[in-house]
Amino acid sequence: MAPMPIALPQAQVLPAAEAATYADWFACLAEPMRVRLLHAVATSPKGVTVGALTEILGTSQSTTSHHVRKLADVGFVHLRKEGTATIITINQACCSGLPHAADAIMGLLAPRPCCPDNVPADVTVRALRPDDWTAVRRIYGEGIATGLATFDTTVPSRASLDASWLPDHRWVAEIDGEVVGWTAASPVSTRDCYSGVAETAVYVAESHRGRGVGKALLHKQVTDADTAGLWTLQTSVFTENRAAIALHHAAGYRTVGIRERIAQFDGIWHDTVFLERRSSSGVLSHDQPNPSPRTESERTG
Repeated sequence: MAPMPIALPQAQVLPAAEAATYADWFACLAEPMRVRLLHAVATSPKGVTVGALTEILGTSQSTTSHHVRKLADVGFVHLRKEGTATIITINQACCSGLPHAADAIMGLLAPRPCCPDNVPADVTVRALRPDDWTAVRRIYGEGIATGLATFDTTVPSRASLDASWLPDHRWVAEIDGEVVGWTAASPVSTRDCYSGVAETAVYVAESHRGRGVGKALLHKQVTDADTAGLWTLQTSVFTENRAAIALHHAAGYRTVGIRERIAQFDGIWHDTVFLERRSSSGVLSHDQPNPSPRTESERTG
């Protein structure tokens, strides 16, 4: 009998217009002189003239002008006149546009999964009750003891946790009636424009790690956040905590970046991975192209 064919996942296709835009960006930067020129402009916050760039790069004025025009055509730099001089400044949108292009090409902006699958049947997740605080704080302490969960060195008081957590987004996990983990979300700002943005935390009891408790908690956290209209969840995880990073990726979080030497734990500086999850309820779309530095319609329209 012939072997069964392997079902491969359906490949995604980058829209032609986006591909053309990104190709133009990268083609413009395929010339090393333009990369050096762009760097010189980017490190001159108040702008720089063609004459100054000519001296910095050791090129002729005509060569410098040619490369400046190419960068301006694509939108990496802005040009403005001051008397007879042309002042060149960086297009700050490049800082987000270029990383966005790389993420789009590598498929990192594809729709993320809703939440972890294969949630264990023996784990019950429910809203936190007043009589759960003792277990919640004990589990918090067990997380501190790992040296990989938080920069806190002592367990916060019940009052401080209660004041910082959103009332409708605090959950505990139970197995056979015992609280074995918790998750909670805190507002990142008191400003109305950030009302749908929250920072999340997930802790699992030392005796129950590796049993899917964290998966069950995150499943409840993210699905309820979507229903409640929270459009962004964010969290920071120690770079060494690969299990937590993988767990959050499975819940639809993506790595935004690394925060180097962000804080100390026991006198040692640590990096953290900053992760973010955008709502899957239609508030935002992951596959909308970033319009910077310059889109096809801006060049041709």
